[in-house]
Amino acid sequence: MLNQTEWWRYLVVVIVVAVGIFYALPNLFGNDPGIQIRGARGLTLESGFLGRVESILDHNDIAFKSLSQDENNLKIHFHDSEIQLKSKKILESELGNAYSLALTLLPNAPAWMTDFGALPMYLGLDLRGGVHFLLQVDMDSAIRRHVQNSVDGIRTTLREERIRYRRIAADEDGAIHADIRNPEQREEASEVLRREFHDLLIDDGAEEDGTLVITIRPERIDEIRDAALEQNRIALRNRVDQLGVAEPIVQQQGADRIIVQLPGVQDTARAKEILGRAATLEMRLVDEENNTTAVQTGQSPPGSRLYRFRDGRRILLNKRVIYSGDNIIDAAASLDTQTGGPIVSITLDSTAATINSRVTGDNIGNRMAVVYQEIVSRTRTDEDGNPVLDEQGQPERISDRIEEVLTAPVIRAQLGKRYQIEGIDSINEARDLALMLRAGALAAPVEIIEERTVGPSLGQANIDQGMLSVMVGLILVMIFMIIYYRIFGIVALVALSLNLVLIVSVLSLLQATLTLPGVAGIVLTVGMAVDANVLIFERIREEIRNGNTPQASIHLGYDRALSTIVDANITTLIAAVVLFNFGTGPIKGFAVTLSIGILTSMFTAILVSRVLVNQIYGGRIVKRLSI
Repeated sequence: MLNQTEWWRYLVVVIVVAVGIFYALPNLFGNDPGIQIRGARGLTLESGFLGRVESILDHNDIAFKSLSQDENNLKIHFHDSEIQLKSKKILESELGNAYSLALTLLPNAPAWMTDFGALPMYLGLDLRGGVHFLLQVDMDSAIRRHVQNSVDGIRTTLREERIRYRRIAADEDGAIHADIRNPEQREEASEVLRREFHDLLIDDGAEEDGTLVITIRPERIDEIRDAALEQNRIALRNRVDQLGVAEPIVQQQGADRIIVQLPGVQDTARAKEILGRAATLEMRLVDEENNTTAVQTGQSPPGSRLYRFRDGRRILLNKRVIYSGDNIIDAAASLDTQTGGPIVSITLDSTAATINSRVTGDNIGNRMAVVYQEIVSRTRTDEDGNPVLDEQGQPERISDRIEEVLTAPVIRAQLGKRYQIEGIDSINEARDLALMLRAGALAAPVEIIEERTVGPSLGQANIDQGMLSVMVGLILVMIFMIIYYRIFGIVALVALSLNLVLIVSVLSLLQATLTLPGVAGIVLTVGMAVDANVLIFERIREEIRNGNTPQASIHLGYDRALSTIVDANITTLIAAVVLFNFGTGPIKGFAVTLSIGILTSMFTAILVSRVLVNQIYGGRIVKRLSI
């Protein structure tokens, strides 16, 4: 028994190690400050766009390292961050609202590597810097909105069926009370509503006076919650894209929360403002007949309501909404060529365009108001300015609804799919409003309940400390292994070094995000990876003490330690899978690197170290092992 390695083992080791080194190499080249340009709202870039950007940069004497373009985005590499920031301002001014620009770090690896998909691994917020938001979705608001829509639908349906009613309103618990005027029509009303509204439960005997009590089915409430969360997630993702952030993370957490991570973002105040605002527009006709009297007396007639302009002036508008921000498919901020004031150009979907054309055509000479609505969440305070706590001891949050008329111009001609709104204070406000309208309305207000900001310098410090911990752990293990196991210890260290290379290459190949807990997982893997070699080497020493020859001891040591190694690693792998499935962000990062480390350590400890030991001692008669 001379412990010679089969050819296929050499082949497997060479291929795996070569591929691992290739995909780990891009991490050595570092990153360049850069700009990533994408078409707004998912539009593809035209073929001549690269030449257009290059001419803009050359015209402004901006030096750049390289330009590259594919169908979805264009990437510009710069020498330093100062030129990067200057270029972003110039490009935003030249390109306008049709494109989204993001400050980012771009890999500096050679093109021949990136052509094969060899890219550096992503770095998380704690290593790269950025901002983390945890947003709470107000599900009760989404349900109240659905209840109010149901109230409007019930009123319309009963009017169409000529069923008269005294009052239809919802109480604080979300139950709708429909007081039918004619007792003989109550059963008819109940049948009509059951036929038209399948998501409602109608109880026609809940109250003594015969009032119909209508509630939303429980399963429908669950659907409303799920839909609100998903719509908010999509809307927030669209807002993040419009902000210009590369590699953002927008994902659900639990039943009513959303995590937003913006790596590398620099204007955290604006990001917080844009994410937390739930703004939309409503178009309403002015009640010209009663406006003067209502403004003077402060009393609104039935079917109308008093609103205020931003300067405090009052105006009477019809309660009926012509269409809302949900019908807006595009919005762009600009300056009016005649007045020089900021405006937002609106593009409607086909449904709203038809309504807009009909209503404006029938009301030429009258006014149509643009009502801006926003829900702002704030902490309730007492007279001394201290936060008021709820029953759970948490600061009590209240929502303020802002409703103001931006403008109420006279309808001079029939409008269609496109028009402009005025009355905006500044161009920055116009851009923010256009951004939110393009991204889509939030189904329910959101509140930022947790915010963490990591600066780039702190992120670099975390990287340096993480690298230091890995190197210190590796050096200490090296010293112990060489002293205790001699040549076999050197073999274990070669396998351990290859294990670290393979971990980095797998993270890079999968484009996984490395976080600080992930670094901790790598440090833990350094100790665990050598543990398998310790089991093998101790087994070899035991076989030598039992009187076996050196070659037989090597063979038996690897064979008999295999089951123990596999059992120990599988149990740890199961724990890592559980952590990944039930944990959140940082826990998942730890679980990913730990899982990868377990698999690569089994490969290097069992196969690579066996090939190296056989290369040193195999194929010849050995009297003594250096162990």
